[in-house]
Amino acid sequence: MALLWYTTVIDCHDNAAQARWWAETLGWKIGYEDDEEVVVSPPEATEDPIDTLEEWRRQPQELVFVRVEEAKTIKNRLHIDLAPHTTQDRDAEIASLLERGATRVDVGQPADVTWTVLADPEGNEFCVLSSRDR
Repeated sequence: MALLWYTTVIDCHDNAAQARWWAETLGWKIGYEDDEEVVVSPPEATEDPIDTLEEWRRQPQELVFVRVEEAKTIKNRLHIDLAPHTTQDRDAEIASLLERGATRVDVGQPADVTWTVLADPEGNEFCVLSSRDR
């Protein structure tokens, strides 16, 4: 038996703003929104019913941003890794993220790592990896 990794849920104070920040970062769309949660979906995600298990398992994961009252206090135990393609300017992508509200974060990584640790506007850590072609 295998289940589908359906969504990753991210707690935040301003779920609408966070969802829009991540949608822009990933080139995704807002798939659903109400006061308590906002779903960010890849462009190829469907809202249509899926009849077969085979098709179901091919569906992409989504991000769900839910409103919470408590503040983030420690480093995340789970984070998202982003990777530019080898045809993209990695430094320019990082600069764009920083201009849009990301911040550089030190989580104890050595100085010679091949990734950059950033945090989104609410402080959730993520990494921008080295450029890749797969």
